[in-house]
Amino acid sequence: MKNYTITVNGKAYDVSVEEKGGSAAAAPVAASAPAAAPAAPVSSGAAGSVKIEAGAAGKVFKIAAAAGTHVNAGDPVVVLEVMKMETPVVAPKAGTVASIEVAEGASVEAGDLLATMNED
Repeated sequence: MKNYTITVNGKAYDVSVEEKGGSAAAAPVAASAPAAAPAAPVSSGAAGSVKIEAGAAGKVFKIAAAAGTHVNAGDPVVVLEVMKMETPVVAPKAGTVASIEVAEGASVEAGDLLATMNED
């Protein structure tokens, strides 16, 4: 059994390959999840009173407002990639983003906490 790291579209995958009885041909046995983990979430240290949650399952495409940023109602806080479409998750009220609970590249499920904020 030999282990390799293969990069596909910029993502690294760890792959194990088993050699068959003396043959030069090898068949893939198993592939694990991407080797590179997303960056850690950025938080100001205290959670806010208003929760911003994912409306659908997807992947965090971009953090649009960092912790400490003032936002108005309707301003994007996090952008998710849902079914190959960029979907902004917006602030429900005017206020200050208290914490970002996810990192770019992270997978999220519907209802997962993305960020918190304090309203004005």
